[in-house]
Amino acid sequence: MNAPSRFPPFSGHAVTHGHGASHGHGNPSIGMLTTFPPTPCGLATFSAGLAHGLSAKGCDVGVVRVADGQEASSAAVVGEFVPGSSASIAGCVELLNQRDVAVLQHDFDLYGDAVLDVIDDLRVPAIVVAHDVPKHPSAQQLSLMRAMVAKAGRVVAMSEAATDRLCLDYAVDRRKVVAIHRGATLPTVAPLKRAGRPTLLTWGLMGPGKGVERVIDAMASLKELRGQPRYLVAGATHPRVLATEGEAYRESCVERARATGVAGAVGFDSIYRSTASLAALIQTSAAVVLPYDSTDQANSGVLVDALAAGRPVVATAFPHAVELLGSGAGVVVDHDDPDALLLALRRMLTDPRMTGDMAAEARRLAPSMGWPVAASAYLDLVRRVVSERTAMVGRS
Repeated sequence: MNAPSRFPPFSGHAVTHGHGASHGHGNPSIGMLTTFPPTPCGLATFSAGLAHGLSAKGCDVGVVRVADGQEASSAAVVGEFVPGSSASIAGCVELLNQRDVAVLQHDFDLYGDAVLDVIDDLRVPAIVVAHDVPKHPSAQQLSLMRAMVAKAGRVVAMSEAATDRLCLDYAVDRRKVVAIHRGATLPTVAPLKRAGRPTLLTWGLMGPGKGVERVIDAMASLKELRGQPRYLVAGATHPRVLATEGEAYRESCVERARATGVAGAVGFDSIYRSTASLAALIQTSAAVVLPYDSTDQANSGVLVDALAAGRPVVATAFPHAVELLGSGAGVVVDHDDPDALLLALRRMLTDPRMTGDMAAEARRLAPSMGWPVAASAYLDLVRRVVSERTAMVGRS
């Protein structure tokens, strides 16, 4: 097996590997299997951004949406997929086979083994986008990833850590791994002058592992700073967490703020926001905080969105944060070092020169994170995979 190469830095250009197919007249049509709005999850938001970005480049994109009981809200949705239903699997395969290529957005919690039933019957080449690449996969996860990749033309990794893991821990042939950074929606207006209380912001679907407790504890030492900063936790509870545990995690955080004496400095917003509404909220923050418990998270859409919005970041040392904040757009602290977290947050709130430099670095990185760049990289990959399949068929 070839050793993995390093994941390229953000440069403002599409990140691709290998030899691109020659660009013919017109673009290949693309089928996408994924969650999709109005489903409230990061993968759905990502897929909507990618579909829009590819459509803007002239691609015909047809989405087969994982059913969740809600009505599809986009004309791009051509069908729905119900894992566990053989009729639905057959219908999904047929819809994807009507396209030139199938792009499968993959998360281990999403399809289960049903994804293999889909990929087994595809007559068109497949690209697997690996949103979830655990550092220590279970035997079932390892087997599933290897089986998918064996049948796919390529697998997309979104970070250096994910690339390394696929090649080293999952034994994926390096020639099949393509590195494409996550896309993000870039601000369309200049940064706002923030008025009122400076806000530290954490957002995303709520649930255990979010690490919100770390910042609540730190606020006890920050609430008396000039300007009386506040900490805002924005986002609905994750649907799977809500189904099994209800609002227990959110309620425990609310109680922790009360018990710590910072209830007036900590707010909770349980709205699941649209992309535009979230972008406006991010712009009002003094800094974004990602205090996650995970020590192996290789892909964070919240982190990419924060940098794309030009905001400085404080994060615990999960791999994607270490990778993206290394050039100076934020501060990384150890998970078990509350003093380091407190110092980083204090400096964010009291050192305008430091935060200005970080915000400037985030803005420098932002253009390379936009959907136009990511969509171009995906389009190049699609063309290459389709060209390879055409050449293979021609030799047979």
